[in-house]
Amino acid sequence: MGMNIGGGKKPKVQPEMNVTPLVDVVLVLLIIFMVLAPVMTEAFNVRLPPKDDKDEQLDQVNDADQPLVLAVKDDGSIEVNTVTIERDEIPERLRRMFNARPDNVLYLDGADEAQYGNVLTAVDLARQAGAAPVVMITKKLE
Repeated sequence: MGMNIGGGKKPKVQPEMNVTPLVDVVLVLLIIFMVLAPVMTEAFNVRLPPKDDKDEQLDQVNDADQPLVLAVKDDGSIEVNTVTIERDEIPERLRRMFNARPDNVLYLDGADEAQYGNVLTAVDLARQAGAAPVVMITKKLE
């Protein structure tokens, strides 16, 4: 670090920064990165699982303008917009469908003869997928 001592009655010390060591370090780092850059490029292959038919069917019925309806049938089967899916697949598939929509509103349609436990299980699986709110579909009594 160099200093400049000016003249006058009372000499003042004015420090000046010496940038030479800083430039040397930056140039050395630049050379190191330039030498290592070609060595660090590696490629690896990725195998993605094939899309199954249910994913394509769900993509076709997942229109953002139409409501998303989860139907629990009498026999305990579960459908999402008329596409039957297995219970263990519900959270993952609903999560994907919600990602393609502006909201996470889900309409639940339980059949009249469906067991109460099956309907609650469907609601629980929908909540795991991020459905909020879950709206119950009811029929008007005549």
